Amino acid sequence: MNSEVSGYVWKEEEEEGEEEESMNPTEVKMSQIVMPCHSNHRQELSVGQLLKWIDSTACLSAERHAGSPCITASMDDINFEHTISVGMVVNIKAKVNRAFNTSMEVGIQVSCEDLFYDRHWRVCHAYATFVTQRTSNGQKVPLKPIIPRTQREQIEYSVAAERRRVRMVHDEIIKDLLFHSSIQQGDNSEVGNAVAAVKTKVESVELVLPPHANHQENTFGGQIMAWMVNVATIAASRLCQDHPILRTIDMFTFRGPSQIGDRVLLRAIVNNAFKNSMEVGVRAEAYQGEGPNRHINSAFMTFEVLDDHGKPCTLPHIRPEPLEGERRFQEAIARKKIRLDRKYIISRTQGEVPLSVPWEPRNQVYLSYNNVSALKMLAAQNNWCLNSEKDQVRLYTLERKSVLSFRVESEVNIPAHRAFCLLAELRNRPSWDTHYQKCELIHWVDEDDFLYRVVTPSVHPGGEGVLQDFILLASKRKPCSSGDPYVIALRSVSLPTHPPTDAYNRGEVLCAGFTILESKNDMSLISYYNKASPEVFPYISTDIAGLSSSFYHTFCSCSQYLTKNRLQFNSQEERSTSFDSLTS
Repeated sequence: MNSEVSGYVWKEEEEEGEEEESMNPTEVKMSQIVMPCHSNHRQELSVGQLLKWIDSTACLSAERHAGSPCITASMDDINFEHTISVGMVVNIKAKVNRAFNTSMEVGIQVSCEDLFYDRHWRVCHAYATFVTQRTSNGQKVPLKPIIPRTQREQIEYSVAAERRRVRMVHDEIIKDLLFHSSIQQGDNSEVGNAVAAVKTKVESVELVLPPHANHQENTFGGQIMAWMVNVATIAASRLCQDHPILRTIDMFTFRGPSQIGDRVLLRAIVNNAFKNSMEVGVRAEAYQGEGPNRHINSAFMTFEVLDDHGKPCTLPHIRPEPLEGERRFQEAIARKKIRLDRKYIISRTQGEVPLSVPWEPRNQVYLSYNNVSALKMLAAQNNWCLNSEKDQVRLYTLERKSVLSFRVESEVNIPAHRAFCLLAELRNRPSWDTHYQKCELIHWVDEDDFLYRVVTPSVHPGGEGVLQDFILLASKRKPCSSGDPYVIALRSVSLPTHPPTDAYNRGEVLCAGFTILESKNDMSLISYYNKASPEVFPYISTDIAGLSSSFYHTFCSCSQYLTKNRLQFNSQEERSTSFDSLTS
């Protein structure tokens, strides 16, 4: 999850340019000029110092919203895109994207400014989770909700729930990948020349002094991160015998606080070395006097070494220690696999063929996240144009960068949770949508994700009599809190068990699905979205041109289907739609 994970859906939006400034009450800005005391041997800003500034800015934003002291709970993946030289200005902007019950997500943007050439560029984009400090009697402080004011804030607010979901299953993803896969390093033929991992071990102790603590007398999260970066850099240097550059920090969670007077024990070791990068694992423990060590944090950092031309150097192999070293070695491969999967998903664009990404258990969480987030982003756009309306069934269109999207919506006399249950069962769609001739369930992934094969009439020229099929990932989500819609998102994926065949033209869906919002008197506002690919555009082009109203008839059929089946769920199934368990 990350700036990498976040890049799934924010890359396109950022290209649209900056939105007009708004007075967000939680926004905090910090500007710092990089002095020699902040730099490393290359006269570039040290990542440790940058992390201190990031954590301080984000904490101030969180406390501005909470009105009480806050603690850093976790930080999502951070990908450092550029370095910053001495004399340049670092601009950090943080604001709360969404507040849940007792936790909140803070979005952080870091950019660099060259004062002499009037140039600006992005350094990194991060997401941190903060929680309020408990009261004197141990009670958690509930948070007031965030009210988004701009389109960008609405998007961040909506997708924050998806990012939170990924955070909760992050550790399980690694475990499942290791359990279900026989992961092996690629070419390890030069293992005889490998460097023993034990030679890269680093151990260091820091004494927490008042300058290291915040106003709550707890050690700054950014200070702990800075110490961890320091020992990780030393470990990486021992492998490459050069000056490595930190590229990414994987998502990590603070397990507990440390205070003034604590000794913080930091251990680092190179877990694995790939061709041009290495992963260093760092563990931080705190203790006082003869007391037991308290595990307060662990992190995984990826380093590179650049040659004189700025190209990544080839690194030596690593020979892991027995047992625990082998485990860390394999887990590093799993984490790299996940990073590559995410980058592959991010890299798919509208012009590429095929658009679909291969589905497999190892990337199912990120594909599901991308599927739902893409639909939420599309729904949050504020420049939809009403194209036509008939009996309160409305057709909207949206044009962005030569890509046409459409939205059909209407109120239906059915409670939202019942409409969600009915529409999420995609196998029933042929009963009300004439474009769906057949829909079969291929694989029930889990309670939220399903793989279907859908057969529809062909739209290719001269394709009369030739059907087309789609392999779709359907991801459904219940509301995270009151006011959120139910979501059913659809996108194409590819499966080795269902390759394209000559009997069908293989179609692809880039982004489609339903949002269902509860309205008054047990009514629901149901909206259907589709980012039109060549396979679906002919279905709606005559509607948009005003030459047909097939969208109206299809939506009427959908409404009749929902109304007819609205009473089919018993009270037990209705209770299962409660989102109370998701609001903590």
